[in-house]
Amino acid sequence: MDESEVYESFPWPIVILTNLVSLSIYAIGTFVMLQLSWGWAAVYVAYCLWLEIRLLRHSCVNCGYYGSLCGFGKGKVCSWFFKAGDPEKFGASNISWRDLIPDFLVFLIPLVLGIILLVMDFNWYLLVLLVALTALSTAGNAAIRGSYACKHCKQRLIGCPAEQLFSKNTDACPSEEPPSA
Repeated sequence: MDESEVYESFPWPIVILTNLVSLSIYAIGTFVMLQLSWGWAAVYVAYCLWLEIRLLRHSCVNCGYYGSLCGFGKGKVCSWFFKAGDPEKFGASNISWRDLIPDFLVFLIPLVLGIILLVMDFNWYLLVLLVALTALSTAGNAAIRGSYACKHCKQRLIGCPAEQLFSKNTDACPSEEPPSA
């Protein structure tokens, strides 16, 4: 590990920043889906909510940050809705790229739909939003996780399946999951 400070509880500015990135991705995706109909937008929002609940229920309950502020605030939120799990399970679990497909769909579905809509009827506003969605979902998430969240995460030291998956490519964990976000 590098010489970065490890947080027992993350500072609020980091929690707010990480959540602003996620909420921005969800908001842009919802807007793109809204171009089809309110129904499709509602399905997309429900899907995002399902991913978040799944993350809390299956990962956050076992995390070392359960009950406190992780880089995303989910350890605290998780303790409001779910009982603590087994921290040994968190570090022992394995994830693969296939496990991340549901998370990638949060970005890919609105991106593909947006491109189709642009081909059908070009709109500068939609193009700017798709560029922002792509930037936030790729470089934005990598920067948030690499510079603010995973870099200071105590769970990374204990054992993080996402860090194990991504450590082949980087020193910082770009995702706090198994799937969601």
